[in-house]
Amino acid sequence: MPNGTSVLVTGAAGFIGSHLVERLVRDGWMVRAFAHYNAANYWHNLERLDRDIRDAIEVVAGDIADPFSVNNAVAGQEVVFHLASLIAIPYSYIAPATYVATNVTGTLNVLQACRDHGVTRLVHTSTSEVYGTAQYVPIDEQHPLVGQSPYSASKIAADKLAESFHRSYELPVVTVRPFNTFGPRQSARAVIPTIICQALTLNEIHLGSLDPVRDFTFVDDTADGFVAAAACDQAVGEIVNLGTGEGVSIGEVVAKVLELVNRDVRVRTDEGRVRPEASEVMRLISDNGKARRLTGWTPQVSFDTGLERVIDYIRAHPEQYKAEIYNV
Repeated sequence: MPNGTSVLVTGAAGFIGSHLVERLVRDGWMVRAFAHYNAANYWHNLERLDRDIRDAIEVVAGDIADPFSVNNAVAGQEVVFHLASLIAIPYSYIAPATYVATNVTGTLNVLQACRDHGVTRLVHTSTSEVYGTAQYVPIDEQHPLVGQSPYSASKIAADKLAESFHRSYELPVVTVRPFNTFGPRQSARAVIPTIICQALTLNEIHLGSLDPVRDFTFVDDTADGFVAAAACDQAVGEIVNLGTGEGVSIGEVVAKVLELVNRDVRVRTDEGRVRPEASEVMRLISDNGKARRLTGWTPQVSFDTGLERVIDYIRAHPEQYKAEIYNV
């Protein structure tokens, strides 16, 4: 599919989005990167890409909740990867309306623009959070959807809009459902960077809970999954999990990080930062069999190797992290 294929990536300045942009450019795609407009003209993670990658992309500023800027961004593109989203779960308890505007209305804008401009493939980004606490493991794509936070509810709504546009208008959309992606450039609003930057710089690690179990997938593997989904005709109209199939508790992550950084640091759980009881998702472990069958995708980077790469990145870029500010 590459060889000069024109592609739009929404949410391109985000964590996964910037890695996907990097992958697409290196593979020969013609990349337009849609980034959230800001007065500082600062494109966040896109600023951290190698110069040759930055020079190869077209950055378009706009707001995913604005249908006009979205329509203009989609115009002329053959393929669209839709990653733009508000993703921090704690903030969704405080400002749920912003999650509806960005994640639901924003997705509607992308879907309508893709329909208007006749794109050949739209890859829509879901999240494993839509499953809620696992009712069985591993979680396949038939698992019930449970809105255990305003964030997950907004993503469920977005997923259903994508499904409706495929069924109603034959829009060629694939929904990929990443489990907990981690890697370099991820902000400390996510649990692994939070643990690492505290372990490297503080005498205590503060976390909400050590008990939740997550399926951590390295970001390069997640980006590979997006590209594989875009290239797979059999995936059109389908939902595809992207995860390793292995569960790791937050407590186990802490132990592994402390071992790798060679520090003995006290861990303190803060009850004031635990999710509301009925909202906490305790266990997410993927069944990635469908991704393997349809696209041939399998994760390649082990959890330990991925952790080492993130530790190296945070050590090299301490200015990007505020260890004393933790909100997971």
